Amino acid sequence: MKLRLPFLKNPPLVSVVRLAGSIGMSGRGSMSDTALAPVLERAFTKGKPSAVALEINSPGGSPVQSSLIGGRIRRLSEETKVPVIAFVEDVAASGGYWLAAAADEIWADESSVLGSIGVISSGFGAQVLLARQGIERRVHTAGKSKSMLDPFQPEKEEDVARLKALLEEIHANFINHVKARRGARLDANADLFTGDIWLARKALSLGLIDGVGHLKPKMKDRFGDKVQFRRYGLKKPFWSRFGASLALDAVSAVEERADFARFGL
Repeated sequence: MKLRLPFLKNPPLVSVVRLAGSIGMSGRGSMSDTALAPVLERAFTKGKPSAVALEINSPGGSPVQSSLIGGRIRRLSEETKVPVIAFVEDVAASGGYWLAAAADEIWADESSVLGSIGVISSGFGAQVLLARQGIERRVHTAGKSKSMLDPFQPEKEEDVARLKALLEEIHANFINHVKARRGARLDANADLFTGDIWLARKALSLGLIDGVGHLKPKMKDRFGDKVQFRRYGLKKPFWSRFGASLALDAVSAVEERADFARFGL
């Protein structure tokens, strides 16, 4: 039990929330708004923290989950008047950078990879393989667009055009989010929204981050050597400790590894 004396001032407290892995993917390690909601709620409200520090290491994922998580971070920060400071580890790209931009400040290691402010959709076409095997694909729909981009049928120009229109809209939402959060700090003469990536020093010159630095030294500089840290993060489900759903987790791990590999990690 911690003794609290009314005439003694408690040292500053910084809540540390770890946001690591792909966003909105399957598997127990993936981040989602539903899973992170109670974690973020505790981080902002338990113990009256002076700040919430986000440890970010994510190659991205679902744009919707990125938006939901980022929106929740902003609402909690505004409701509690607690500032949010992001610290990037290996990568904050695509949806990972969306989360970082939800913070009031972004700091990174010199070798951190940042950016990838774009949207991607990928898949395979297997219609030739089916034909070679003598397999006939039979699809019946009500609604001409219901089978859009079916990987077992030849690609249609109108389907690709429709998909690109959707991607452009999502990209515009991403751009608006970054501009709203980073504001005048962004380099107005640079083309930041091509999906390109940069290391921290270049990202700093472009206004995508606020500096190069690590979590504990930076927080001690700001709140003093006596600052305390309280960590929050996603916990493994009880059933996972007994090896349940190993196949799903293995597939998810491969998918996540591929996401990180796109950034040379």
